[in-house]
Amino acid sequence: MATKTTSPVLSTRALNRATLDRQLLLTPSALSAEQAVHHLVGLQAQNTKPPYYALAARLDGFRPEALSEVMESRAVARIVSLRSTVHTHTARDAVILRRLVQAGAIDRELRMFRKGLDGVDLDRLTELATAYVEEEPRTPKDLRSHLLEVWPDADPLAITIAARCLLLMVQVTPRGLWRRSGQVSLTTVRAWFGEGGVVDSVVDDGTLDETVLRYLGAFGPASVQDMQTWSGLTRLRPVFERLRSRLLVFRDERGAELFDLPEAPRPDEDTPAPPRFLPEFDNLLLSHADRTRVVPADLKGRTWTGNQAHRVFLLDGFLAGLWRLDEGKERTTLTIEPFGAVARDQRAALTAEAERTLRVMGREGVPYDVVLTSAA
Repeated sequence: MATKTTSPVLSTRALNRATLDRQLLLTPSALSAEQAVHHLVGLQAQNTKPPYYALAARLDGFRPEALSEVMESRAVARIVSLRSTVHTHTARDAVILRRLVQAGAIDRELRMFRKGLDGVDLDRLTELATAYVEEEPRTPKDLRSHLLEVWPDADPLAITIAARCLLLMVQVTPRGLWRRSGQVSLTTVRAWFGEGGVVDSVVDDGTLDETVLRYLGAFGPASVQDMQTWSGLTRLRPVFERLRSRLLVFRDERGAELFDLPEAPRPDEDTPAPPRFLPEFDNLLLSHADRTRVVPADLKGRTWTGNQAHRVFLLDGFLAGLWRLDEGKERTTLTIEPFGAVARDQRAALTAEAERTLRVMGREGVPYDVVLTSAA
């Protein structure tokens, strides 16, 4: 068995380049929107626009309408899954990953609100809520009002959380569509994806092992703690031990044990990494316990104000600043706010990537500007 003392060491830059490659951020990928959502094991989607900007940064020739089209066809959907947050997943992953995390992060969330559910029969709540949202998609407010008619003394927030935790519900379109988003309306995965479809074809046996391997394919090399941070699950060490013989083992510069797929790319640490503009809540920044492979230690916390995440950009593969978009009626302005000095050649590359982003994501016929400010 490999040990920490004999495992090869991967530098922070080597980890950075490997992760960027898995994340499709070194070279634009030819994958379709649906294929990319699958490869990345979902896109963080607490807000409606981030999945579009996430794919714009990663895919060659991406059109925002391409993601909307697979959402409308129900090949992709929005659902509360990893870390009890909304993600955009393929239909199969929406079922697999939600079931996988149900007994971990989501059940823990339900326990937090249990005091507000005194006297509420959770089995009956599940039955009533399922029938109600399968009759037609319902807003959270409508669902809450329906349940409070049966349990008027329940805490309104707690009963809403209970329904969200107990039912596998997707946010139906037009919520999440490009420039056509509507209010949140919910129905079950079975109603949305159809009887006899993906819900019935998914077999849970082996799901956890498969998910570990897919996580490594999208975020590795990674530690057990990294996987737990990404998924919201705990006690995953036995799974990695079970898979150890199928994996390569490394360690980082601090001595932490890292696992990886033998066939996965691990580019040289000097591989060029072009500038990339990422949305708020991008999983690149949220899916490791140790984020220094992307976020320099001295910049920890700079991507957040309170509970609000900021849009960020990468230079040479690492977090280097923030960006914001002001979409006026007659003009769009993308403002780049670096954390430090930016070399002349980097300024040119950064501006070019900003302009590419605007060409992909901007409004047709609306001119745009790119403004690069001085270091913050």
